[in-house]
Order: sequence, then C-alpha cells, then structure tokens
Amino acid sequence: MGGFEGHLYPGLSLFFYGLYHARLVSRALICNYPVQYLPRHPWSKGRWARLQQIYYVGLVKILSAFILAAQELHNIHGQFVLISKIYHQRNFLYRKQWQHLTLYMAFFLSGCVDVVSQNLLPQRCAALEQGAQALGMFLFLPLMVSHMQDSEGVELQSHILLTQAIFLLVLVVIAELWAPDMLQLWVMKAFFYMMTGSWLIQIGFMLYKPISGYKWMDDDKNNIVFVTTFFCWHVAFTAILIIWVYGFSFLWYCYIC
Repeated sequence: MGGFEGHLYPGLSLFFYGLYHARLVSRALICNYPVQYLPRHPWSKGRWARLQQIYYVGLVKILSAFILAAQELHNIHGQFVLISKIYHQRNFLYRKQWQHLTLYMAFFLSGCVDVVSQNLLPQRCAALEQGAQALGMFLFLPLMVSHMQDSEGVELQSHILLTQAIFLLVLVVIAELWAPDMLQLWVMKAFFYMMTGSWLIQIGFMLYKPISGYKWMDDDKNNIVFVTTFFCWHVAFTAILIIWVYGFSFLWYCYIC
C-alpha cells in the first residue's frame, strides 16, 4: 500500500465494504430480518432469473483483490522476486510489496469462500464466511504493525492510529464467531470497516497529496497533534454516516419501498 493509489484503493474497498454492512444491519433492524440471511428475490421466469438469485459480495471481493494486486505489481520496477541471488547473499526483497500481496490474497480467499457458501453450497455456511473474514483481518494486524518499523513522525503517528482501528476491528470479527447474530457487533463491524477505510484514504492524502500543497513536517509537534485530531474527526464522521444510513434505510423501507 505504498504511494497515494496504494492507500486510496484499499481504503475505498474497506470503506464501501463497511457501508455495505451498515446497510445490512439497518435493514435487519428495521425489517426484523436475520442480519446474515437477507431474503432472496422471488423466483421469476425469464433469461435473467438466475442472476437475481446470486449474491455478488464475494465476487466483488475477488475483483477488488485482483485490482489491488495488479496495482501493486504495476508499481514494481525490475524483477519481482522474493530473495536476491547476488554473489553469496540471500536477501529478502520487496518486503512491503509481499506483505501487501499477502493481505490481498487473504481478501481473495475470503471472497472465494463467500461465493462458494452463498451460491454453490446447498445450504449457506455463514460461520465459514465469518471465519475467512476473521482470518483476513487477523493477518492485516501483524502486517500493519511491521509496516511501522521504518516510519517516523506524521507517518508513524497516522499508522499507529490506523493499527488501533484495525485491532478493534479484529476483536469484533473474532467475537462475532461466537455471537454471529448479535446486531451490536454488526454495527461495530460496519463502523470499524468504514473507519479503517476512511482513515487509510486520509493517510494517502496526508503523506502524498496534502491539501495545503506542502509536505507535513515530522519535526513539528503541531503536525503530530493535528493527525490525532483528524483521526477523531473521522471517528465522528463515521458515526454520523452510520446514523444517516439507518435514517435513509428507515425512510426507504417504511415509506418508499
């Protein structure tokens, strides 16, 4: 996730995935549906009848993983190898790129599990989907911790805050394995997915395309303080957005739909 695009695209993927979960839990609260098992469209005859029965979330995950991996590989100059073979040295190369690809592979596998469970198995296995999701987020946490080893100043502070959000998200998805139908956990999961995604996008702008046009100075303590302030604003923005999603869903399902 190096560079501006490396922060923007994963951030958008996580943010919209959290927004999708916010819609799911809002619909479950309003319509009294099980949050994991939304009703399918009724069977209808016609050429596109089968397509109405397909869940597309897993396919979107797979497509997103391919796009993110392609973007990562596109930014690599030279031969992409794991270990160099210069003389008698055996050094690991492209360590961050390999970490990113490992993360994208976890998301890809989660998407494959979703597709198989939701569209191919005779009976959907939600526990399997949640397990794959928890595994992907569990891998995200140590990879992000190792990312901070070469960071300092604004970059370090922003990634520490990001790691905090990921850690809380990991706790939520793990707790969800034992309480899969608890709506409070689904609300928190939507919140932390959106929070992680929006803050990842913010990091991209702060480090590579600052609004002021000037690079953030690592030796200025005011910049470090403002990074934390911006993070708190993202927390408030995400909470307001979830409330807005619930309010819009309430109007849609109770008065429009």
